[in-house]
Amino acid sequence: MARTRFVGDAGLTARMTLVMFLLGFLFVGLVAVLMGVFAQSGSPGIALLIGVGGLGVVWWQWYSSDKVAMRAMGAREVTPEQAPELHGMIDRLCAMADMPKPRVGISDTHVPNAFATGRSPERAIVVVTTGILRTLDAEELEGVLAHELSHVAHRDVLVMTVASSAGILAGMLAQGSRYGMFFGGNRRDGNNALPVWLLVLLVSLVTYAISFLLLKVLSRYRELSADRAGAYLTMKPQALASALQKITGEINTIPERDLRASKSMNAFFIAPAIKGVSLKTLTSTHPSLEQRLEQLAKIQAELGRPTG
Repeated sequence: MARTRFVGDAGLTARMTLVMFLLGFLFVGLVAVLMGVFAQSGSPGIALLIGVGGLGVVWWQWYSSDKVAMRAMGAREVTPEQAPELHGMIDRLCAMADMPKPRVGISDTHVPNAFATGRSPERAIVVVTTGILRTLDAEELEGVLAHELSHVAHRDVLVMTVASSAGILAGMLAQGSRYGMFFGGNRRDGNNALPVWLLVLLVSLVTYAISFLLLKVLSRYRELSADRAGAYLTMKPQALASALQKITGEINTIPERDLRASKSMNAFFIAPAIKGVSLKTLTSTHPSLEQRLEQLAKIQAELGRPTG
């Protein structure tokens, strides 16, 4: 975790370390199993190529995460002259948190949301939508921005981005194995590759399922951690609670086609662009709104207690 004035979270650090270790172990195990599978078919080099390709995916995810996220949301970086109030608010929060100021971006969409991305605090960018600027008042927006800045300070955005590489690679392998079964399942030379590609598909699906669940568990915890850190920084947990309620309520009025357009960014949004479903599930990217509001209410009660 970066050294800032955001409250520390040993639980988040432990979870990020564990997830990275398990996914690294899973990646090595995936390559090892594939080497064994392809060795039986006389093509062990294919597994090595997959391993090198997997490292390339990790590097690309790390290096270009900010560009990919900005492109996905149609966002643009803005200067202090273009968005003076937004920059001023982030300036104040960064000074309070004693952290480097990230770049600032705006996405022209009426879906009210915000996210942070980037491979390091120095390369990070915090993006808000025009929808959230219209929906929230100044205190509520400050609470949202403090939440996003805590993601940058905790470096959990980087961990989520890199860790998702295992699932991406497994998904690519699963898709490739389907083509392998189709084109190599009944070769004329008598060398039937169908069992090999079936094993590849099975290993890929298991790897994808494990990485998917690990990331969802980490994602839910990191959102609670960011709520907590942001609330303690601003000392206004009720403002963040009000913002979450407004965002969720507004999302429920957005047409489904507009929500689908930003679906790929749900894990990074302050609130998922989903409506009409319960978030109390194993596969949700965020804790339930009720859980988040309960935590913020406890912080509000703690801050309101007299001292001495």
